[in-house]
Amino acid sequence: MTDLTPLDTAHAGMEAAPEDDTARLRFYERLADSELMLLLTEEARDDTANPRLFETSSGTFVLAFDREDRLTRFTGEPVPYLALSGRSLAGMLAGQGVGLGLNLDVAPSEILIPAGALDWLTDTLTHAPDVIDGDIAELRAPGNLPDHLLAALDTKLATTGGLADHAYLAGTLDAQGGAGHVLAFIGAPDKAQPALAAAVGEALTFSGIEAGTLDVAFFEPSDPIAARLVRTGLRFDLPKPPEPETRLAPGSNPGKPPILR
Repeated sequence: MTDLTPLDTAHAGMEAAPEDDTARLRFYERLADSELMLLLTEEARDDTANPRLFETSSGTFVLAFDREDRLTRFTGEPVPYLALSGRSLAGMLAGQGVGLGLNLDVAPSEILIPAGALDWLTDTLTHAPDVIDGDIAELRAPGNLPDHLLAALDTKLATTGGLADHAYLAGTLDAQGGAGHVLAFIGAPDKAQPALAAAVGEALTFSGIEAGTLDVAFFEPSDPIAARLVRTGLRFDLPKPPEPETRLAPGSNPGKPPILR
């Protein structure tokens, strides 16, 4: 099959190794990151959306699909839906006693996710590492972190374009002699810092790594520690936000006279 989605691939990995916690975590990570099409009873209006509820012997479920064509294939006709991230959908359903039917009858990733699992996912997504504000006596080159955590950090930071310029991963030693690691963001405005800390927390959680393994810090480019991070840290460049397209009014460029029709 050539049209597999990331959710299909993660679901297959989970099914192939049902006792593997890491494979299961990767499925939940893909679920949180994916855009889903939630089946509605009617068109959403005034910030109100009413999902269609399906009663089964296993409980009450809403239905969502990770591609619009999969939704249409299931219903057989165009229907109202709401596009939202898996993390937003889990948050919407948390505590409601309602589960999620994902890609039912139309994809290899079809699965019924019970309400308790969505509650767990929502709670998990609220975890964030400790933010430190300068209690670093010594910086060292990073070491002893698993490759899959580094890959997860790289993937997560690729989704945070515009929130900071770049970040450094470094080993640390605090004033009491405790060793650790820090991911230090450079040039992140205050309003962006919670989202960046949450992204790091998700990378840790879904890699199966304990939260205390990695702290987060925020510094300005002018802070003295920023120069030390350049010398010792592993740099992650965050994507730049897209440049706004500038359209010139017809005739405003002398070298390009307007076309007359």
